[in-house]
Amino acid sequence: QVQLVESGGGLVQAGGSLRLSCAASGSVLRINAVGWHRQAPGKQRELVATISSGGSTNYADSVKGRFTISRDNAKNTVYLQMNSLKPEDTAVYYCNADAKYIYSSRSRDYWGQGTQVTVSS
Repeated sequence: QVQLVESGGGLVQAGGSLRLSCAASGSVLRINAVGWHRQAPGKQRELVATISSGGSTNYADSVKGRFTISRDNAKNTVYLQMNSLKPEDTAVYYCNADAKYIYSSRSRDYWGQGTQVTVSS
């Protein structure tokens, strides 16, 4: 089965930067659309950014101009560059991908287990 592993989270001061990575493994044949989500305690998970198989991107208004999503198809990895971080960005960030396992006939949705991002003020 396909597995997603996030990394790159940590503690930073407001105004700082972090680069999150989402690596897919487990005989991935193809990764289609990918999204980064985040969830703070007591709040619903929200969509932060998406990138299509062709590289088209979309961002939540709250992060537009500060975050950049990108992908390296050769490495089956998606990134989220986060600049000018604010305390409001504090959350667990999750990678979500529509991907095709090599032995499956159809693509399906996969989720990583998350990486913590904490922004201090």
